[in-house]
Amino acid sequence: MDIAALIAWVVTALGGFYMLGTWLSHGGARGGSSRLPVPVIFGHFALAAIGLVVWIIYVIADKDALAWTAFGLLLPVALLGFTMLVRWIPVYQGRTGAPATAEAEQSEPAERHFPVPVVAGHGLFAVVTVVLVLLTALGIGGS
Repeated sequence: MDIAALIAWVVTALGGFYMLGTWLSHGGARGGSSRLPVPVIFGHFALAAIGLVVWIIYVIADKDALAWTAFGLLLPVALLGFTMLVRWIPVYQGRTGAPATAEAEQSEPAERHFPVPVVAGHGLFAVVTVVLVLLTALGIGGS
């Protein structure tokens, strides 16, 4: 189950990297009209990356304390992720069918460019990751 959690975590990270790149390329870090605060974005990213490194070390070393540390890191990651989701939903719902212009592109939030399948997949794999990491830490399902 530890390898399944690792795979789920890596897939989740790939979706997260894609959204981070999209957000940055559309000016999210420069503030503007983004509803996603820069510290929340980078806090989520940093804690998730640290947790993934801890999980990789756990898979190699098989020390229970590392599994619980990774799980503990996932809790604020999940909270920050849920916070971003709640702030993203109104941005997504506020999309208009009007053709994009240069002025509209600059005034709309960077996160408006997140594809719904990527957001949904990232969230789904994140939940799977948290569950698999918890089950592994609890010793359920074997290694």
